[in-house]
Amino acid sequence: MIRRILVANRGEIARRVFRTCRALGIATVAVHSDADAGAPFVTDADTAIRLPGSAPAETYLRGDLIIEAARAAGADAVHPGYGFLSENAAFARAVESAGLTWIGPAPESIEAMGSKIGAKRIMAAAGVPILDVDLTTVTASDLPLLVKASAGGGGRGMRIVESLDRLAEQIGHAEAEAASAFGDGTVFVEPYLPTARHVEVQVLADTHGTVWVLGDRDCSIQRRHQKVVEEAPAPHLPDQTRTALHAAARAAAQAVGYRGAGTVEFLVDRDRIFFLEMNTRLQVEHPVTECVTGLDLVACQIAVAEGEPLPGRAPAVSGHAIEVRLYAEDPAADFSPQTGRIRTFDFPGAAFEVPNRSGVRVDSAIEDGSEVGVHYDAMLAKVIAYADDRDTAIRMLDGALRRGRLHGVTTNLDLLRAVIADEEFTAGRMHTTLLDERLHLWTGGGDPRRLAKAALAAAIGQATQAAAAAPVLSRIPAAWRNAPSGPRQRVYRHGAQQYAVTYTSTGHRLVSDFVPGVSVIDVRGDQVVLSDGPIRETYRVTVAGTSVDVDGPDGSVSLEPVPTFVDPAETIAQGSLLAPMPAAITAVAVEVGTVVGKGDPIVVLEAMKMQHTVTAPTDGTVTALTASVGRQVVAGAVLAVIEENR
Repeated sequence: MIRRILVANRGEIARRVFRTCRALGIATVAVHSDADAGAPFVTDADTAIRLPGSAPAETYLRGDLIIEAARAAGADAVHPGYGFLSENAAFARAVESAGLTWIGPAPESIEAMGSKIGAKRIMAAAGVPILDVDLTTVTASDLPLLVKASAGGGGRGMRIVESLDRLAEQIGHAEAEAASAFGDGTVFVEPYLPTARHVEVQVLADTHGTVWVLGDRDCSIQRRHQKVVEEAPAPHLPDQTRTALHAAARAAAQAVGYRGAGTVEFLVDRDRIFFLEMNTRLQVEHPVTECVTGLDLVACQIAVAEGEPLPGRAPAVSGHAIEVRLYAEDPAADFSPQTGRIRTFDFPGAAFEVPNRSGVRVDSAIEDGSEVGVHYDAMLAKVIAYADDRDTAIRMLDGALRRGRLHGVTTNLDLLRAVIADEEFTAGRMHTTLLDERLHLWTGGGDPRRLAKAALAAAIGQATQAAAAAPVLSRIPAAWRNAPSGPRQRVYRHGAQQYAVTYTSTGHRLVSDFVPGVSVIDVRGDQVVLSDGPIRETYRVTVAGTSVDVDGPDGSVSLEPVPTFVDPAETIAQGSLLAPMPAAITAVAVEVGTVVGKGDPIVVLEAMKMQHTVTAPTDGTVTALTASVGRQVVAGAVLAVIEENR
């Protein structure tokens, strides 16, 4: 019987495993890098051990150090979570060789499915359709193509190829990203089906020959080939297609003698199914399957590792669950990763619970005060809604996202709300390029009137709080003057939009005509009450350093106050290329004096294991270059200056 588990992972999945361990009475051990020393998952564990190493991004890949930590902490089992070492057969063998219980599939199964190329051969032999292309005979009629990393997932090492003359270049980029993310630069190429659905099947197998198929999930809403929204069951699948998917998933598990929890992923193109890969681990999206089956999949993993048989038949799927992933990223800036300190994280829902009725679940890596750095994946949390039917689940999820408060970093929260409200999504007409097709609709800057009211509330709230906190004359009303004067003004920035809010003090209260038809009703503490016609709305205004956070009836907004006077030293030369995110420079393609064309690569950055190429915005000449390989840069740092050709 397992008594103490070390989780060889971090963040949300480590917290998720610890939660089940506590329920089962199992002691827990966390391992952490220096960058994660203050992270919530570290304090969630009963025991925590620092992993030495000067490169935080590589710390969790040191299997030898993790096994050494397990021995030091007296752990008798290792749970790998997902990512990092979860699909590393050599690590699984090392864990077992150390006399520890490996909570995962047999190393041989990991090896068989760990290479996507090898997995395709196994599935083809089992009679499951696969996607394939012969690069020696490829022609333009085979386009578009997709280059993929053989050893990894999560969209890393993927490139879409739409012209044959760029095939070699894109293969090279994919190899570099795959090597950085997974330590293996092997890639392969397959036909790209842009309007297919991404559907996966959850399997669970014991060591006694029983394989459960626990329904399916639709994961078609993706950005950069990474999942953003997942739901179970996959909506509007024909019964024949669903049956074929489940049968193929069972065949995949049986073909490799699988044990534990795993996921078999497919593309569904109308009535055709194609095997993509088998993930020999727990998936990020496992909560939606837990909701519709009532199972705790982590508890199931532990029971299988202890040799327990699966009891009877697999539970039937009931109800509908939808999960969205909250990322620290800017959808309007090509989903560039964002960093910073979380000021507020407050979402309605039960943390980590497996609801047996309608409810909202929140699986989070963060809490108030958490630091989001450049070293790891940008996912902050997952919000999951479960209900009797899909429409109700969508409504519940939207309510949770609308009432949730998340401040401190730019996130995809507004994008997620736009996705689940979109008519294509609500109708269940998803495919893997839907987000790309409708991104311009989903990142249009938000409702202008909603943002203007938030700016008005910010100005009134900030002025009132500043007056109350004044060291002298604090009882004098905000914006009060003893002689006639013009209105006061506060300017805020939200994305590319600026809001210049004017207001005056009249009869000991603040008034403003900044938003037509909207009046200030009351200001008390951090609350500002506005009336929009007959509608009364309450906003909470929090002044936090150089930001003002506003939480209102239509969601949360963070605004950046614009100073009245700008330091001349802070001006940036025309033609400057700026780092869109904190990152490390991995390649520099130019030098001072290089003549470039619009779209030419200038600098390659890497952040959160993703590569981002900064390109020339115009034809011109490089007149200054501060970028150098290996240098760490902050967001907004000048990388190069290009003088436009006249």
